[in-house]
Amino acid sequence: MMSMMMMMGDGTVEEMMENGSAGGSFGSGSEQAEDPKFGNESDVNELQDDEQPPPAKKKRYHRHTNRQIQEMEALFKENPHPDDKQRKRLSDELGLKPRQVKFWFQNRRTQMKAQQDRNENVMLRAENDNLKSENCHLQAELRCLSCPSCGGPTVLGDIPFNELHIENCRLREELDRLCCIASRYTGRPMQSMPSTQPLINPSPMLPHHQPSLELDMSVYAGNFPEQSCTDMMMLPPQDTACFFPDQTVNNNNSNMLLADEEKVIAMEFAVSCVQELTKMCDTEEPLWIKKKSDKIGGETLCLNEEEYMRLFPWPMENHNNKGDFHREASKANAVVIMNSITLVDAFLNADKWSEMFCSIVARAKTVQIISSGVSGASGSLLLMFAELQVLSPLVPTREAYFLRYVEQNAETGNWAIVDFPIDSFHDQMQPLNTITHEYKRKPSGCIIQDMPNGYSQVKWVEHVEVDEKHVHETFAEYVKSGMAFGANRWLDVLQRQCERIASLMARNITDLGGYTAYGQSWTALSETTKDTVRITTRKMCEPGQPTGVVLCAVSTTWLPFSHHQVFDLIRDQHHQSLLEVLFNGNSPHEVAHIANGSHPGNCISLLRINVASNSWHNVELMLQESCIDNSGSLIVYSTVDVDSIQLAMNGEDSSNIPILPLGFSIVPVNPPEGISVNSNSPPSCLLTVGIQVLASNVPTAKPNLSTVSTINNHLCATVNQITSALSSTITPAIASSAAASKQEVS
Repeated sequence: MMSMMMMMGDGTVEEMMENGSAGGSFGSGSEQAEDPKFGNESDVNELQDDEQPPPAKKKRYHRHTNRQIQEMEALFKENPHPDDKQRKRLSDELGLKPRQVKFWFQNRRTQMKAQQDRNENVMLRAENDNLKSENCHLQAELRCLSCPSCGGPTVLGDIPFNELHIENCRLREELDRLCCIASRYTGRPMQSMPSTQPLINPSPMLPHHQPSLELDMSVYAGNFPEQSCTDMMMLPPQDTACFFPDQTVNNNNSNMLLADEEKVIAMEFAVSCVQELTKMCDTEEPLWIKKKSDKIGGETLCLNEEEYMRLFPWPMENHNNKGDFHREASKANAVVIMNSITLVDAFLNADKWSEMFCSIVARAKTVQIISSGVSGASGSLLLMFAELQVLSPLVPTREAYFLRYVEQNAETGNWAIVDFPIDSFHDQMQPLNTITHEYKRKPSGCIIQDMPNGYSQVKWVEHVEVDEKHVHETFAEYVKSGMAFGANRWLDVLQRQCERIASLMARNITDLGGYTAYGQSWTALSETTKDTVRITTRKMCEPGQPTGVVLCAVSTTWLPFSHHQVFDLIRDQHHQSLLEVLFNGNSPHEVAHIANGSHPGNCISLLRINVASNSWHNVELMLQESCIDNSGSLIVYSTVDVDSIQLAMNGEDSSNIPILPLGFSIVPVNPPEGISVNSNSPPSCLLTVGIQVLASNVPTAKPNLSTVSTINNHLCATVNQITSALSSTITPAIASSAAASKQEVS
């Protein structure tokens, strides 16, 4: 055996590895001496058959045959990690020992890994060189670029990241400052916009109208006489995105924010206004006197103007007040289910405040923070803008800039929140609609006192001067009596919202689907001013709204029934099938009910419409939310699908679910002029019906006259159905009195 080994050659381990890696026909797993580099053990002693080689002779090694190498290569391609049985079988076939086969596979795997690493390293080096070359090429091109506006270089050398962050912050502050200035130009608060987007200016082709709300959260902003239906159909649908205050710029005014010297004056006025508000809340006669009202058959609390001017001489009274101005002053108090800290936080945040009073505040914005207070919220002074509404397009909105000051009494712990006008010493701060509707907030607000049970005692004073000549005659008495914007209505809404939050344990307050559309024009369907039907169109393209052109129609009707009766009838499932505009003669079935108040009418319901096409895979659902208080009631509907309901129930983001609400607003009113009031006279209310339909899925389409006629017929049919149902459910005595009263009005 020794002679055979010597005849096969005396190559070393290194030579065998080189031959094996170069030619690929020789293996590297021959029987080798022990070497820590390869981890192999020598079998020379066993192969010598107990013969000891001469000490002076060089060790000989065994070189595998081509057949052995080919067989092991074939098995290596199939399985680089053979088990003991495979190695045993292969060693028997090739005449090798299992250890030789084992070491050959081990060395072969090492060779393959080293070869793969070398190839991967070469590829990575080549890719790195290509990236370096491309980077150098791009840097050279950037150095050659120039700004299209100024012609200067776009990159001024290598700027550190910290300097870029500082420059970015400076530009953001500059943008915020310009947005504040722009908001004062338009009388609308603005938000910062990306610098790549240009500020949108209103189209000069569109007529200027007072801001208005659509549907149930809507107010009419037009002047009498109004446009006819034919004229309106010639106008294209208005894009609401162009009329939002966040995107509107007017360059007629400048420097609308308070300067440093004006801030000092404002703080002095704030302190005196808190004292005035506190005294007006705590004082009764002779500042507040009771007067009998022939309309309601009771007493109302009125402000004694002579006593008021004597006690609180306004140092800088507006000398431009005209004879058309009417003073509205009212006082009320109530207990609400909310502590003072939470209430103060809601008043200091414009978004929370507008959501808390969503049926009164159409939109609000904090224009400037003059003082953030020394300790907590106490001492905070804000410059704010707000638009107040009545839920009908027949009443213009009331817009005003005002200052809001919050102070906590150190002795009693009571909080005082007071709003007072700014135009007395800052004449440039005027809303855009001063031509059509004058409005100014006198010192108004509330005193909040914590109670031991977590409730709060709230005393509210509302004091304004307003020009009401543009209010429709249907709502004239309602607005003039203070029921629309008086202290009682503010407190009624506050009580209901606090109760809603406490019932649902909600962390935020959501409105009932109202939509503010600044710049929308409402158009009458007839030339007569007694007609209360108003229509408008708008283009929808935002998340949470269906895409296309939406046609809105609103109608207000006086009914000789109490708002509680009308509210109960509309919510009654036995009569809801009569509302063709909602259910088209099909009967709804309540499948879910969530109460959010002590009154049974304050709730959210999920209705299933029972139609023949309904199945487990095709279910028609409608979401209903209703709320009621002493100032009025709301019932809002919106069709939804099963997937949207499941999305909301899973707690996922529901802001992108397309909602197109419609519904009813009911407010109690005094009987119209010419109707005598006695003990047998029924109460009355104003019912406002709002409908929205998707006229076209194409945003640029124009609705035709047939669509307008159809939606007008739906409005008239709905009102007639409600009136007929009410007449059949009330007692005959009241019915005859109501019919007589209705005949007198007509």
